[in-house]
Amino acid sequence: MNIILLGPPGAGKGTQARRLVEDRQMIQLSTGDMLRAARTSGTDMGKRVAAVMDRGELVTDEIVIGLIREHLTNDQPAAGYIFDGFPRTLAQADALGNLLAELGENLDRVIEMRVDDEVLVARITARSTCKNCGEVYNDATKSIPADHVCTNCGEKTEFIRRADDNADSLKTRLLAYYKQTSPLVGYYYARGDLTSVDGLASMEDVAAQIKKALA
Repeated sequence: MNIILLGPPGAGKGTQARRLVEDRQMIQLSTGDMLRAARTSGTDMGKRVAAVMDRGELVTDEIVIGLIREHLTNDQPAAGYIFDGFPRTLAQADALGNLLAELGENLDRVIEMRVDDEVLVARITARSTCKNCGEVYNDATKSIPADHVCTNCGEKTEFIRRADDNADSLKTRLLAYYKQTSPLVGYYYARGDLTSVDGLASMEDVAAQIKKALA
């Protein structure tokens, strides 16, 4: 099963992707992770990525699709893939669809994580993450343990706030999302691939909604 997780920054896509990896043994394809891994891989594609990033330029859609192609053709057989952070535009959606068709793969479901912007801003400006495993904590709903031992990985570690997790930066990122990525909601709805879930529910409730959508 191959799925896309859609939603604005801070909607919880990464958290739910990790749940799917653990529960279903799916492979998460995060654009950022793929680029970082490719940069140090020494492969021809990795060298292209490193050259572009070293010049301070944006990595092209062609390169990202090339990285996805490598994973889809080289990874060990899995229960499916989770596309996290890609596609971001209609052009990327078409490119991904063409690649999947070429490889005989299907896109089974697109999960939109719906949120209320004001609630999202309040939630994100209060969040921290475990430096070791990336587990998310929140001042209001899931406080950092007093002993600084992460409840997920069990390590005593630092808990980090992203520099751009502030109201002004988040609103800028939301604007970019609505301009570039939100048209994908209509695109996948028209194709019959879209299921929307309440992204502001508890992590367990969101996971249950996604499980139902993938049943």
